[in-house]
Amino acid sequence: MTTLILVEARGSETDSSRGEANAAALRLSYELRRGSAPDRFDGVPGVMLQVVDVKRTVIAGTSGRAPADRPLARFVPSQTRVYATRKVCSPVGRHRCLWVIGFRIFRPGGDWLIYAAVPIIPWYVSPGLIIFLAGVSLLVILLGCLRAWTTVDQTLAPVDAIRAELAEITAHRSGRRVTVPENRDEIRRLAEAANATLDRLDSALERQRSFTSDASHDLRSPIAAARAQIEEALLFPDDVDWPQTARNVLQSLERLQAIVTDLLQLARLDAAAWQDAETVDLGALVTIELARSDRTKRIVPHLQEGVTVRGDRLRLVRLLTNLLDNAERHAESRVDVTVSREDGTAVLEVVDDGVGVAEENRDLVFQRFARLQDSKARDPGGTGLGLPIAREIARLHGGSLTIEDSERGARFVLRIPPDHDGRPPR
Repeated sequence: MTTLILVEARGSETDSSRGEANAAALRLSYELRRGSAPDRFDGVPGVMLQVVDVKRTVIAGTSGRAPADRPLARFVPSQTRVYATRKVCSPVGRHRCLWVIGFRIFRPGGDWLIYAAVPIIPWYVSPGLIIFLAGVSLLVILLGCLRAWTTVDQTLAPVDAIRAELAEITAHRSGRRVTVPENRDEIRRLAEAANATLDRLDSALERQRSFTSDASHDLRSPIAAARAQIEEALLFPDDVDWPQTARNVLQSLERLQAIVTDLLQLARLDAAAWQDAETVDLGALVTIELARSDRTKRIVPHLQEGVTVRGDRLRLVRLLTNLLDNAERHAESRVDVTVSREDGTAVLEVVDDGVGVAEENRDLVFQRFARLQDSKARDPGGTGLGLPIAREIARLHGGSLTIEDSERGARFVLRIPPDHDGRPPR
């Protein structure tokens, strides 16, 4: 804006000064036609005038401004023109560069010349104007900075309020949420995202508390049972069947060992400790595991060749074993294991012919330490961690493990997409 003002002011000032020079030269030429020119004369303020004869001798000039010993310029209008203009930058007086117009005047002894000159207007026009514009520009900048500071301060005030509220939220006071502004902008979306994150953290904390409580209870039960049996035997040592007592205590220790082993497995899965990924043939994996272990129920495989996935072989074996153990506990006489490929996705199904799982309990059975009444009756020593471990292994392979509808019994379906690289998600 300042540049435009300077350009406009300089153009206007230049046109004005050149107009004055032209007018002064024309008046002087008129006076010369009426008579002879004096040695010195007063002209228009700011305009230097000179009269030069045929011999390029200065006849007259503006008093105190134009030099009397040499012409203001050396150019001469052509024979076909009455006047010409030039920019002259020779040291003339106190001005370095001048805009000069030369008029040809007819005289009986030869043409004379009238030179009218004005200083060339500098880019800043005048010191007063540049100072004024600089002051106005600084004032506008200061006002803009003040406005920007006020706007930013008002905009960031809700952010600071959100920061202060987040700083007060701890694990013991996790139920709080940040205030969501009324306006619909990025700050509102930030507050909503923060609240959504806090919701997820609360859910994770609740699951952690529930898991800790359940783990403590399940760990305490076999320890308490073994302690009670030992204490009872010590009260009446002569009347106790010590081999039977030892077998009972050993059963409690085996259950305790199973729980600890599963807890360590879950901890490793949560930490995503991973071996090098390899290509695993699911059909071959099922064949090897079925041949390696003896089952109390009939296992019927339905295996499609060439169904491979990328992942950790040992964890996939653990997933299959957990599904087979669960199916064996609930099956009446038969368990079907199917390996196939659907639209490029590797699918493993384990179906038993038991009573199945009610639809409302299909997510419950995958929760840690969750055991249905039928499961407790069929396997009192179970840990309630087999299916959660299997689902976590499926998730780390980029897949899913769900219970789907079947004509009879429970149908567990594992799906692993073809584009998974075998590495756990970060």
